[in-house]
Amino acid sequence: MDTDVIVVGSGPTGLLLACELALAGVRTLVVERRTEPQQDSRALTLHPRSLELMDLRGLAPRFLGLGRTLPGWHFAALETPLDFAALDSRLAHTLFLAQARTEELLAQRAQELGVEIRRGHTLTGLRQGEDGVEAEVRGPQDGAGDGPGDRPGHGPGHGPAGTPRTLRAAYLVGCDGGRSTVREAAGIDFPGTDETLTGVLGDFATLTAGPEALAAARGAGVLAVPLEGGLTRIVYIDPERMRTPAQVPVTLEEFRSALVRLCGSDFGVDRPRWLSRFGNATRLAATYRSGRVLLAGDAAHIHFPAAGQGLNTGLQDAMNLGWKLAAEVKGWAPPGLLDTYHAERHPVGRAVTDNTEVQTLLAELPLLDRYRRPAAALRGLFEELLRMPEVNRRFAEQVSALGTAYPATAPGADPLVGRRMPDIALSAAGSDATRVYELLHRGGFVLLRLAGARDPHPEPYEAPARHPHISAVTAHAHEEHPELDGVREVLVRPDGHIAWATRSDDAGLRRTGRDAALTAWAVRSPA
Repeated sequence: MDTDVIVVGSGPTGLLLACELALAGVRTLVVERRTEPQQDSRALTLHPRSLELMDLRGLAPRFLGLGRTLPGWHFAALETPLDFAALDSRLAHTLFLAQARTEELLAQRAQELGVEIRRGHTLTGLRQGEDGVEAEVRGPQDGAGDGPGDRPGHGPGHGPAGTPRTLRAAYLVGCDGGRSTVREAAGIDFPGTDETLTGVLGDFATLTAGPEALAAARGAGVLAVPLEGGLTRIVYIDPERMRTPAQVPVTLEEFRSALVRLCGSDFGVDRPRWLSRFGNATRLAATYRSGRVLLAGDAAHIHFPAAGQGLNTGLQDAMNLGWKLAAEVKGWAPPGLLDTYHAERHPVGRAVTDNTEVQTLLAELPLLDRYRRPAAALRGLFEELLRMPEVNRRFAEQVSALGTAYPATAPGADPLVGRRMPDIALSAAGSDATRVYELLHRGGFVLLRLAGARDPHPEPYEAPARHPHISAVTAHAHEEHPELDGVREVLVRPDGHIAWATRSDDAGLRRTGRDAALTAWAVRSPA
């Protein structure tokens, strides 16, 4: 093998996946058709669960230091915000950070972990075998680059100029976007609906309108947000051109004319850095895995960019897949572990595509004359519902992904199983960690025994030396958490979700449950 895993695509999903694999000691190669890092940023936000994922690896300060936080977000651009601050998280806010910055930080992390990224390299085909995948990759010296600045790659798999190189790996993951070459080459169906609606965005260096005028524009469905470098992003849906195909270029004149129609002014927009059109095509891969080929991010799901969920969902795909794929490569995966990637993440992809279609409908109906009055009533109803704390919390948990819970597979499992582990403050024997997430920085399992009133001085235990990916920790909790009331032991997965928990006082039952959980999730039984 030239490498253990080939990741196709160096967007946020591919880079985080590569980081997770490398952290686990897996040789990882990223191939990217672009010759330079992305400069334009369609996505602008990291939601709370994505920030928690960075925190699980000790990376959150890098991201928080470059962006600005907001206490909530929106659903369908309704005026009543989703209250992220009311959710149970140390990072219960949106981080406003351009996608290009996110990619930059993840690329730095990948470099620190020794990941090789080959830019200007395009996947042209793949073949699967029983023991691995062969990928045909054309480099910049073969005419595959995107433009000036192409630089020939080096390393295994490079043949004579003018012919694709064959790279061999145990697995290949497509993180190469909605038009995924990997998905097509693997023959994975991508069912869904075609584009019927498009919106427009523009990033401008010149803008004469003041904050009050821009705020008032929201009533006309025009959103304006400041970006770094003195730019302002403006986003709208123009009723007169909302059926224009997404591939049709946007001109400055079109942008100005639409603003005049919608707001009565073009706001003096000038010197555009980026103009783009985006659509509502919505599709979900039939499967996230076909043999030794897997999909993540936009390669697995596309939808209207409502509430900024696309990039975040991709990051969460990567975190779910990374440790499972590493387990297969390193040889400790229990049977069926890799299949749980599709079983857990495909329903999440379905939920995201469903809620973005609802948001698209709420945005589109007011633009249609025949539905304008009932659409206003419908949006008013949603506004009223979002003012109810319990309803707001339900929507906020979904958009933030803090409510994501994977189904328990064992009968009689504790209600915690599948949910996020709360990041409670603690003191752990033999560790400097002051809270749970600090125990997960190395990317392994944490078998956590919690000392409490019923068991103030529990006997410490250690994971077997032959399982270095499992840390056994005895800790005293320094804060109460309702979900952890009475919990004696918990097995936390590398992605921060709970694999097993027990509240039993019976040491024998705890041991039996613990052994079963380790066998199901973290240990390959001897043949």
